[in-house]
Amino acid sequence: MSKVTGFLPAFLARPFAAIGGVLFLIGAMLPWATFLLNDGPYPDKATLQFFDAPLELTGYRWNLLLFGVLALIATFAPTPAKSRVLRALGWGGLAISVITAVFIAGKGGGLGAITVADGNYAFGSIVGALGGVAVILAAGAIPLADIPHWSTRIFGLTGWAGRIAAWVALLIAFGAVLYLVSETLTVGGIGGAAFPYAGPIFLAYLGFAGGLLGALHGMGVTGWVARLSEEHRAFSIIVLLLCAFALPFTDAGSQYWMQVAATIGVYAATAIGLNIVVGLAGLLDLGYVAFLGIGAFVAANLSGAVASTVGWNLPFPLAALISAVIAGIFGAIVGSPTLRVRGDYLAIVTLAFGEIFYRTAQNDIGNLTGGASAIPGIPPITMFGTAFNEPITLFGTALPSGVLYYFLIVLVVAAVMAVFANLKNSRIGRAWIAIREDEDAARAMGIATGRAKILAFMCGATLAGLAGAIFVHKLGTASYDSFKFLESVTLLAAVILGGMGTIPGAVLGASLLFVLPEKLREFEDYRLLVFGLALIFIMRFRPQGLVPDRVRRAEFAGETAEGKSIEEVQEQAVLEHELELEREREAPATAKEAGR
Repeated sequence: MSKVTGFLPAFLARPFAAIGGVLFLIGAMLPWATFLLNDGPYPDKATLQFFDAPLELTGYRWNLLLFGVLALIATFAPTPAKSRVLRALGWGGLAISVITAVFIAGKGGGLGAITVADGNYAFGSIVGALGGVAVILAAGAIPLADIPHWSTRIFGLTGWAGRIAAWVALLIAFGAVLYLVSETLTVGGIGGAAFPYAGPIFLAYLGFAGGLLGALHGMGVTGWVARLSEEHRAFSIIVLLLCAFALPFTDAGSQYWMQVAATIGVYAATAIGLNIVVGLAGLLDLGYVAFLGIGAFVAANLSGAVASTVGWNLPFPLAALISAVIAGIFGAIVGSPTLRVRGDYLAIVTLAFGEIFYRTAQNDIGNLTGGASAIPGIPPITMFGTAFNEPITLFGTALPSGVLYYFLIVLVVAAVMAVFANLKNSRIGRAWIAIREDEDAARAMGIATGRAKILAFMCGATLAGLAGAIFVHKLGTASYDSFKFLESVTLLAAVILGGMGTIPGAVLGASLLFVLPEKLREFEDYRLLVFGLALIFIMRFRPQGLVPDRVRRAEFAGETAEGKSIEEVQEQAVLEHELELEREREAPATAKEAGR
């Protein structure tokens, strides 16, 4: 149900929705700041002095205008799940307006910056916020309909015609995802002195993206695409890989964002490994980043680094394989205490292991980590005579240095996804899930819980070790400072917030938790506060995670995979059963009367 209900009678829903949509349109074409801020004019011609073309809308003003048009269409046109669509558009428009208003007022020294000052007026953000409130109230006055379940048979086509239509739809959907990812990375710029408004512009864009995705989800579009991609899994995997490889050819194809994207890929692969331990087996691991560090230091010592005391110079594939195996062995060793401890005590054991590794690496015990001096000079990965840290030209397009590391990590993440998916659907994966739900019941059913838990630690650690080998070659330095306890917490948060036990959840969680700090550099003094508040809101309103699996969704949200309330589904099933019994009782009486 909507969180804002009962404030309006049903007959006022359409007028309020229409008023809100019109306010969005008006707010988009009004000025948003009465004077120049100290860091220069607010972007997208929002300042009154630069407001010479109100119809040339860009940025958040264009986003608000689009929400206004969509709100009016949803109000007067037949729209499936209208209340869900209006609610998402209302909250998205309100977020855009409030975030921008708060920042301009804060930088401008008060409400005069967004209202009236020195005879100048700028009510754009105020009007936009009022429009968001009106649309939200209208959505609360409409009964909340179920999310539509669209048929995956497009236009009723079958055979090759239906298959081609589905492929075209998936190409459009995944192309839109690629555009959304590119815009998310590049909107507002990098931040710093050259882009002083990167932070608020990015947050306003998140409000737009969240509102738009919420509206599409409410209409059943996202669920339809998910079912369609599941029916055409092989084609979807190929297209997703192509979209990932196409990212360097978009606006996000700069050297900076390729470095960030490669780092996100490393942590995404690591988070998927942690998802085996936490998401599938339900074992809380607070020292998981140590396995990433073990893989990193083993690869650094075997790859010909100048400062390495081992002095070996193995090819990267062999060094990466050895790193993964050694990390897996340590994972089995750390997992052995799970035979005796569980719950909070297991968390303490893994926390101790992570801290032991950190202190060992810091003090350079065994002369394998370099201590405070780290292990610099790790040579880049070289294949076919090309170093991965050099720029290349592909299909006539000059790509920045580091793009080959991005391509490599895309392949690694795809391979890790395949491993995770096969493990989850295998016999051992079902055993892990049983242990997660109830270890005692799993043991009573004949599952060797001890061996299964050790195997979970070993598999997760192996994937982390492989990611660590790529990580140090990309950085060129292996330092203990990269594997602190905070990194374990961040990885764990990525798994929980993204959705425990799901592949897209781990990737999305890792992406958000490593993109947000990069984009919020504008709020250097408040970055952790904003970051923490975002996590609190996600845990409050999406405790099952952003992309939950069926079990977690039922446990935390009380919903089926289609978004319906489990209680309502059960009540409907009971009513249908009672009606069926009533028909069965009436059938003999009807037949008897007919015989007379």
